[in-house]
Amino acid sequence: MVRRYEPLTVARLGALLADVDETRRWRLVAEFLEEYRWEPPERRALLLQQEPSATGDEHWDVFLAALTEHLAAKDGRGAPSWVETRSLRRFWFPFNTRAARVDAVVNAPAAFRRRGVFVSAQELNVA
Repeated sequence: MVRRYEPLTVARLGALLADVDETRRWRLVAEFLEEYRWEPPERRALLLQQEPSATGDEHWDVFLAALTEHLAAKDGRGAPSWVETRSLRRFWFPFNTRAARVDAVVNAPAAFRRRGVFVSAQELNVA
C-alpha cells in the first residue's frame, strides 16, 4: 500500500506535542513550519482550521493559537475562531535567557504578544 503525503496540520501538531520533552516539541514545530511553507497558499488555511486538542501544557496550547493566528495573518487571512479562546494569564518566555527575553519583548509577533507568549520572530524562522 502506498501512502500519499499529507502535510502536518496544527491539530495533528497539537496531538504530537502531548507527552514529549521541550526539545522534541521545538523539532515538531520546526517540521510543521517547514511543511506549511511548502504548501500552496490556498491550501494553508486548511492546515490551520481544526482546533488542536489540549497538549497537557497550557503554554503550548496557547502557543498553537498564537502560531495559527500569526501564520494566517502572514497569508493575509483571518485566523479560525478557535484561537480566540486561548491566552495566558502570566507571560511565558519559552527561551528564558536574558538576551532571548529582551529580543522576544521587542520582536515577538503581535499574535504571540497579545496572548502572553514572548518568542521572537527569528526563533519562529529557525525553530
